Amino acid sequence: MGAAHRSARVAALAAVALISVACGGSEEPEHPDDPTNAAGSHGTTSSGVPEPSDRIRPTVEPPGPLGSPLYGDDLLVVSDETLPEDLVEQIQAVKIDGDKGVLASEQFSLGQVSLESKWYNIAAVDPETFRRFDLGAKTFPAQWERIAAGEISVPAVGAGRLPMDEEKYLPIGTGEQVQEIHVGALWEQQIGNVDMIVNEPWGEELGLPQGNALLIHTGSKAPQLVREAIQKFAPELSITDLDIVAETGIDPGTFQSVVPVGTYADAVGTFRYTPIGGGRVQPEAQWVREHIVTETVPLLGQLTCNKYMMPQLKAALAEVQRRGLGEEVYQTAGCYYPRFIAGTTTLSNHSFGLAIDINSLENQRGTVGQMHPEVVAIFKYWGFAWGGDWSYTDPMHFELREIVEPG
Repeated sequence: MGAAHRSARVAALAAVALISVACGGSEEPEHPDDPTNAAGSHGTTSSGVPEPSDRIRPTVEPPGPLGSPLYGDDLLVVSDETLPEDLVEQIQAVKIDGDKGVLASEQFSLGQVSLESKWYNIAAVDPETFRRFDLGAKTFPAQWERIAAGEISVPAVGAGRLPMDEEKYLPIGTGEQVQEIHVGALWEQQIGNVDMIVNEPWGEELGLPQGNALLIHTGSKAPQLVREAIQKFAPELSITDLDIVAETGIDPGTFQSVVPVGTYADAVGTFRYTPIGGGRVQPEAQWVREHIVTETVPLLGQLTCNKYMMPQLKAALAEVQRRGLGEEVYQTAGCYYPRFIAGTTTLSNHSFGLAIDINSLENQRGTVGQMHPEVVAIFKYWGFAWGGDWSYTDPMHFELREIVEPG
């Protein structure tokens, strides 16, 4: 990572402030210079860090004094399953021109969660060791105490649009696999491309693959050279060059892996793809063969969707037709379209064939739309979430929330 780029990241991290997430409180701390006064008033830990209410929250021992050096985040290695110990050791032993190419690394759990059709990378970590890659850890240690105490850290940008309740609990997962986690810290700067952080016991509760990711610091060695060395003996791994991501928003030419949490874990499995330009992505051919089908559905004719969603979609549309509401569903932009959300590098749920847009002309994003309420109710009954309920509305959009079996 270049010196100028690393300096900019250090400056950004130095500006991080933990913002109030108190029940019904302001989003500004009472004393901005005191980060331990930033997370609400449900009680405090022995170190003065406020606790959330008495909902479930797996905890670990709070991290002690930060004695080790801090490291930059240069590469992120991700596997579908737990990285074997011998493979991790082989990665750690990589040499470039006879010198160590991996100066520091951290193994953790990584998956993806969809909140209002935006995908977030969620990591389950050991706060004691993972914080070594947070260049602001010495300035704002309270974030890591809150993660240890069973809370979740989320990005400050866009946090107001996250579907939190009044007590600042965030539903992570989908369907019957939802866990509510209290938001304890907002941060300005990501570690790697991780968006949300919880402790390791939460990772087990959420069903994240254990130890499937490795964060790497390459020191003075070019991350690209280290990545190439790893790919020679482990070509199946997804390896993201984080300094390229920070500059351009995406790592072109390298396949990526998505390991969803909740209902999407059942319907998607592991989704591997390669960006191909124009905001589109190319999933692995085997994944397409195993998950995507083209069938005829009521009212809308032939559609190409995820096979896990198709039975529920047919049932919902048949119920709309049976109730004499067929004229209320007259057009669709389709289900399966592997792409990023416009203007972002976040995958759309259409990439998995798990969403459908209906009557798009009069139901544009950011509007109330004209979707018939009974049609909405039918789709919800059949396991769909409706974009019209979201903080930034998308009334044409229905996506799979849970898998149900039509009778």
